[in-house]
Parts: sequence; structure tokens; C-alpha cells
Amino acid sequence: MTMTKEALQYLMEQGIKPEDRLVQVDERWYAINTNGEAKEIMLPRVFNAEESLLINTLSGFVNYVKAQLDRADKKLIVHIKNAKEVHLKGLLAEDGSREVLATAQPLIPRFDFNHFIDMESFVIALQSKFVKNDDRQILLQVAGNVAEENVKKTGDDGVSQAVTINKGVASKADVKVPNPVELAPYRTFLEVEQPTSQFIFRMQDGPRGAIFEADGGAWNNQAIVNVREYLKEQLSEEIDSGRITIIA
Repeated sequence: MTMTKEALQYLMEQGIKPEDRLVQVDERWYAINTNGEAKEIMLPRVFNAEESLLINTLSGFVNYVKAQLDRADKKLIVHIKNAKEVHLKGLLAEDGSREVLATAQPLIPRFDFNHFIDMESFVIALQSKFVKNDDRQILLQVAGNVAEENVKKTGDDGVSQAVTINKGVASKADVKVPNPVELAPYRTFLEVEQPTSQFIFRMQDGPRGAIFEADGGAWNNQAIVNVREYLKEQLSEEIDSGRITIIA
């Protein structure tokens, strides 16, 4: 018959004499003294955290894990739920619960995909909420120079649209709006590379523009891979020691 480390420590703190006897019944411990009287030993219960720690960066999340401030002697799971949510969890407890010690959620700019907005707002959003690349520059050139006229419907084949843009000081030219375009919006933690995916760019009278997601959500899978690789590199020592397991 063996007792847990916590049980032995508790008995020592309670001053139970060596001549007292210990009996375990259905995982409950009793101390029986020399008079044959039994008293149940109520061991202190280990409670789960009532609220997880909210962290807004992956680097801060990594620092918390490495610091071993909580559950330093326990094995833990890093669960990458999606591109915008990572949890530090404990193993499954006897009562079926699973403790969540920390949650990482990035602070990233919001962009309303699938909604038409005016050209000024569209240009600002492209520059502030998307990673710079070739297709972003093309859209900026079109959106930033579109003439205050109707978007031409002639030549609209459902893929490309014709639009009049200002060319120089006093001249104008008709150009085709490119489609699809490869863009990389800020959609996951800033410590990792932002996934590039395809979008459909459309314009309406006003003029107004909108981009529509066209990759079926594949960007989220790539973002999870990017986050996983970052965490694997940053937490390599903890993973090798067996304390941390990454699940994505």
C-alpha cells in the first residue's frame, strides 16, 4: 500500500503519530489510532485555474511557458486551435476537466471582406492592413487613380472589369482590373509570415471596391502551420524534455 507525496506531506503537517495506522478504501485514506478509531484524511484538492491568462503575442506566450510559473512539474499541451487562438492546457484530470492556463490571441487590424467600400477607405485599408506585394501595388494604382465616373459595364466578362483611371494631369485611360489577385492580409500572429491567398476584386459605381476571399479557407491551414513551426523552434527545449507537446 502506497501513498501519494501529497498525502504523506499532509499527514506530517497534521502531526499524525507513527504508531497510527493508515488504511485506503476506494481511494480514500483513513488513519486508525491505537484505540481502533478511524478518521478520514481529507487531502487538499488541486483546483484548476478559474480564468486563463490572456496574452496578445506569440512571443509573450512563449515567455510564459518558459518561465514555468504555473504547473512547473506537470506535462502540458500547446493547442493551436486556429490562426488566431493558441492555448496552453493541462492533461485530462480525473474528473474529466482540462485546465487552460493561458490563451494567446493576436491584435490584428480588421478588414471587411465581401463588402464594397469607397475608394479612399479601400486605399487606406490596402496600405495599412495588407502586406506589401506586387498585386497590392497594382490594386493601389487602380484604386488610387480611378476617375470619378461610372465603372464600365461593357467588357465585364465576370472575371475582369474595365475602369477609367486618371493618367497624367489631363488624360484618362481605360484599364482592366486584374483578377484574381494574390494578397496577404494581416490575419494571424505578427511573429509569423502572413499567408498569401487568392481574392476576387470587384468594383461598383461610386466608385467603390471590394475583395472576396477565394481560397476556400486554405489560408487558415497555412497560418496554423506557420504558428506551429514558430512554436516548435521557440520551445524546442521544453518539447525535447517532454514537458510540452504541440497539437495543431
